[in-house]
Amino acid sequence: EPEVIQAMAEAMQEAWGNPSSAYPEGRKAKETIGAARESLARMVGGRPQDVIFTSGGTESNNLVIHSALKHFHKTHISEGDAAEHPRPVAGALPHFITCTVEHDSIRLPLEHLVEEREAEVTFVPVSKVSGQVKAEDILAAVRPTTCLVTIMLANNETGVVMPVPDISRRVRALNQQRAARGLPVLLLHTDAAQALGKRRVDVWDLGVDFLTIVGHKFYGPRIGALYVRGLGELTPLYPMLFGGGQERNFRPGTENTPMIAGLGKAAELVAENCEAYEAHMET
Repeated sequence: EPEVIQAMAEAMQEAWGNPSSAYPEGRKAKETIGAARESLARMVGGRPQDVIFTSGGTESNNLVIHSALKHFHKTHISEGDAAEHPRPVAGALPHFITCTVEHDSIRLPLEHLVEEREAEVTFVPVSKVSGQVKAEDILAAVRPTTCLVTIMLANNETGVVMPVPDISRRVRALNQQRAARGLPVLLLHTDAAQALGKRRVDVWDLGVDFLTIVGHKFYGPRIGALYVRGLGELTPLYPMLFGGGQERNFRPGTENTPMIAGLGKAAELVAENCEAYEAHMET
């Protein structure tokens, strides 16, 4: 989009400073990043403080898997004696649930964890008729050690939209039962890369804890972002990188202001033109 190119050019000319610095160009960069964060939040119906910037969808997806793995080991306790005698389960492996048609940036990290004997994974098959995964099949795969359900919102090959809201409702109901048994809640993630810019996406309607955003899927630059419901408070996130305080320590490294500015402008255009984009996809 021409507006995206213009936003990036202006950032390179006027907001070239380090966002962590106090000189004018640094302050301008920080303001530019803040405005982009607000635009992304509006696009997905969330809060700006729940959005962090990443290098792209692959990093966002890996960060979610990494966080679920870390959180399991920090919090998982045994069933039965959890209320009175919380303790880690000796040798328990975290269990992930996904479907057989996920993007490689979900499938391959999970397969790697299995190969390294660091996790167990259930790949739930999709319907041969509809191409969708069934919510009841997802719930049937849940174990006491399940830590994350990750189901894409729209498939990158078939365009099939997955029943994420239905899965979310069932996961929330199941989480109430798990809490009563002293089991940790199931976290829910959706990779919305193929849906954004083509249909309305609202994190509250979807009911997810994590949502992956990919800029080039809606005519933005090739970076990404991650929405985390109640970042660091309601929903855990553990950094994969260390070395700076950027993005509240969740994703350190000096921010790429021009790319973020372009991503913000693309998100702004999606929020403003969502109905027209969706109508175009339906014709």
